[in-house]
Amino acid sequence: MSDDIHEVYAIRYGHHPRRAADNFIGGDPHDVLQPLDYFVWAIVGAAGTFIVDTGFDKPVGDRRGRQIVTPVPEGLAALGIAPETIEDVIVSHMHFDHCGNYDLFPHARYHLQDREMEYATGRCMCHAQLRNSYEEDYIVSMVRKVFAGRVVFHDGTAEIAPGITVHHIGGHAKGLQSVRVKTHRGYVVLASDATHLYAHMQEGRIFPTTYNLAEVLEGYNTLRKLATSPRHIVPGHDPQVMARYPAPRSDLEGWVVRLDVDPKE
Repeated sequence: MSDDIHEVYAIRYGHHPRRAADNFIGGDPHDVLQPLDYFVWAIVGAAGTFIVDTGFDKPVGDRRGRQIVTPVPEGLAALGIAPETIEDVIVSHMHFDHCGNYDLFPHARYHLQDREMEYATGRCMCHAQLRNSYEEDYIVSMVRKVFAGRVVFHDGTAEIAPGITVHHIGGHAKGLQSVRVKTHRGYVVLASDATHLYAHMQEGRIFPTTYNLAEVLEGYNTLRKLATSPRHIVPGHDPQVMARYPAPRSDLEGWVVRLDVDPKE
């Protein structure tokens, strides 16, 4: 394997049953269920293993009405990934479902956009509506990592390792970043919440939790430019990801899938 070619895995750890109307600004005319899944991602290559996002823990999930399907450590273990060996964690943004389990990677550096830390610790958090998606303990833990010298800040686009780059998108959160990964099938983009569902980007629609509407819509264009094709863009919460991509082993069906291979559809 070339030094800049990677395998990419999506690990499903959580689930939230909800109506389609809850997933779009302006609602949805279809009175149907459209649940969200919750993922963390693992990028594996010659430079090591990189984790994208760290999920939420059970107490926070219970309080917020989100179900833990399989705890994140178990998903990593299923791929033979030992958290204590991880040196780099990329945090797409600091909403509760992306930066919990904050003690899981004791030796890792955390890669974060400047704007996300500024937003999550600044004046906007004085407003209940804006801080609703953030967890105080999770944010405080990240601040402690800053003081421990374990946070690497980025301003826009940056290379994390050969074949892995982060790109500021904004929109959903002020410092939201997506991750571009070079694979054998081309450039895969882990959009995270730059598009929660395939439908958001395909239909030009927007998830209700949003910092800047214009940045969301422009972000869809950025994702298309970064990815080899639209089929290389992986949304942050769509259950279809589990159906479209193959599991690396039969015992991981519906739990872990490979994103560096062609989707089934």
